[in-house]
Amino acid sequence: MNYSVIVPVYKNEHSIPELIESLSLVQNEIASRFNIQLEAIFVVDGSPDQSAAVLSQKLPEAPFASKLLLHTRNFGSFAAIRSGLNAGQGPYFGMIAADLQEPPSLLVDFLEKLVSNTADIVVGTRRNRDDPPATRLFASLFWWLYRLLIIRDIPEGGVDLFACTDQVRRELSKLGEAHSSLVGLVYWVGFRRCEITYSRSARKYGRSAWTFRRKLAYMMDSVFSFTDLPIRILTAAGLLGITFALLMGVIVFIARVFGDITVTGYATTLLVIVFFGALNTLGIGLVGHYAWRTYENTKHRPLGIVSQVFSFSAHSRADTSLPLED
Repeated sequence: MNYSVIVPVYKNEHSIPELIESLSLVQNEIASRFNIQLEAIFVVDGSPDQSAAVLSQKLPEAPFASKLLLHTRNFGSFAAIRSGLNAGQGPYFGMIAADLQEPPSLLVDFLEKLVSNTADIVVGTRRNRDDPPATRLFASLFWWLYRLLIIRDIPEGGVDLFACTDQVRRELSKLGEAHSSLVGLVYWVGFRRCEITYSRSARKYGRSAWTFRRKLAYMMDSVFSFTDLPIRILTAAGLLGITFALLMGVIVFIARVFGDITVTGYATTLLVIVFFGALNTLGIGLVGHYAWRTYENTKHRPLGIVSQVFSFSAHSRADTSLPLED
């Protein structure tokens, strides 16, 4: 029986040796407590550094079974997690970041909840974080907006990692939406959930690839995938614009009757600009993002492409090196 742990990798070459050591400790603990074997699935998501080379060197010596998946380019961390979920085997699945800011011991706590049948999905939520003040402030604002606009069940500390049963994994695999949020989908599928809090550590190696641009794109993807708030906002804006145009029409008409407006065509020009400007705002806003996302999903492109898969048994050389089958 396996516990498949997915690790998306991007610019993490320096943290990999320590991560493998930590996963070795996790393997020892889950083997003794639950009689379950760890299967670590590393997905290198087009990383430009030596992450793939370091993993190829270290994994054959690891005391746990593992797989190394190589994406053809950088598809994003959520695509990497999806690839790992599809490649895993066993009744339980978990994920953790490769930067060691989340304690690997959380994987044991996750598994305990799943094995005891307490929940089908276990999410890790941050109790506090050892990050710079600006980073903490932005993260708090980000997840506050996420809770307000998208999914109110999201914990206040946000969700960066989770574990689930194979049944949940299968349901997530069926949802091949492009430009969506995996965290949002985890909550959308339902099932029994529970939360485990943890303290986020300071980053030891390198700089985070989770830039402001990526966070903004993630927020937009989440908004347009899980809520009709933009439609409601733009509908309200359009209605307000139309109301304003009607009021302006009354004012201009009265001014025209009393002779306060003498310029020929002024009233008509003003009304046309205001009224159709409001309609354009309403119409373009309604169809823009949603139509584009609908079009993207009709293409049925894979969310990530794996060029090679390397499998390693515990304390052994590579067993296989083969392209991923369709």
